[in-house]
Amino acid sequence: MRRTFKYRAKINKTTEQSALNWLYLCRTLYNMALEQRIDAYKKQGKTLSAYDQNYELPELKKLFPEFKIVNAQCLQDVTDRLDKAYQNFFRRIKSNKGKAGFPRFKGKNRYDSFTLKQSNWKLNGRNLCIRNVGRFKLFFHRPVGGIIKTVTIKRASTGKWFVTFSCDNVPARGYPPADASVGIDIGSKTFLVDSDGEKVNNPKYLKQAQRELRIKQRTLMRRKKGSNRRNKARIQVAKAHEKVTNQRLDFLHKLANSYINKYGTIFIEDLNISQMTRNIKGDSKYIGKSIADAGWGIFFNLLSYKAEEAGRTIVKVPSKGTTEICSDCGEQVPKSLKVRVHRCPHCRLVLGRDLNAAINVLRFGQNLQAQTSAVAGVA
Repeated sequence: MRRTFKYRAKINKTTEQSALNWLYLCRTLYNMALEQRIDAYKKQGKTLSAYDQNYELPELKKLFPEFKIVNAQCLQDVTDRLDKAYQNFFRRIKSNKGKAGFPRFKGKNRYDSFTLKQSNWKLNGRNLCIRNVGRFKLFFHRPVGGIIKTVTIKRASTGKWFVTFSCDNVPARGYPPADASVGIDIGSKTFLVDSDGEKVNNPKYLKQAQRELRIKQRTLMRRKKGSNRRNKARIQVAKAHEKVTNQRLDFLHKLANSYINKYGTIFIEDLNISQMTRNIKGDSKYIGKSIADAGWGIFFNLLSYKAEEAGRTIVKVPSKGTTEICSDCGEQVPKSLKVRVHRCPHCRLVLGRDLNAAINVLRFGQNLQAQTSAVAGVA
């Protein structure tokens, strides 16, 4: 099993300057490689691959000696990133969903990491030493597990440095046995309600930080472009956003862990979250910002990869009808977003709108699972 381990790093000014120089050289190579690909296609009708550009790297070092200080595998990773950007571009064209997003040239502060593979670095206790860069003092909150395959050095927008290890053969975590099933309905006011009646409120971290962010962003806009004071104001804005992100991730990780530990099968709605966050107007209120603040997509992604590691099952259920269908009698009960209580005129069932939806998600999911098992058995 492959996993990543990310740690905060502390470095001195000399090491920071060397790391920034590597980032500058990697960004320069990325832009040169992108320009080469564009010119080759326009002038010769030829599409270059990562292999073609990697083959030319030794010649590049002869023409531009400054690239000699950068590890060869690190330079190869730059062209591999560009190749992935092209692959994603063509994939989006084929899927015809949203903007294709042709690879762009990287401006200042737009290239913030470089990756080393199995050479030119050494991990000695809590110190990571990189040749031609320097020493990174790591703050371990958990031990590195498995076999380290790649090491990524990243500079955050706040100026902090992080080291990420990508490891193979990481020992699996021990999870308690769990056979119970649960359906989950997510929302913007209440983050989620499950079919067992558990309710988790939405902390709304972005909304809480809105006033502080507004003040710092106004300060940033008043500063002269290119000045040292503007750069300091930019870092303050980045730190405020970083705090919101960290709070949200901490909340979502802990919530996902609690469900993975407790349930063997988790049924969730199959939602098109990117479409929902486009500020579609409903009941005279824009809900896109609230959905983005809640982090539904992040929560579902966390559930998925944690479930795979723990041997749990995540089942996506079509969301159509989960809110309006009565969970007791199955009749259709239309309601607007303002109506927070489900009142069925047919069977007289009265319960929370979200709880009714969560029970439907569980029931629909179990039916879907049974149908899938039946078809598999017939086949």
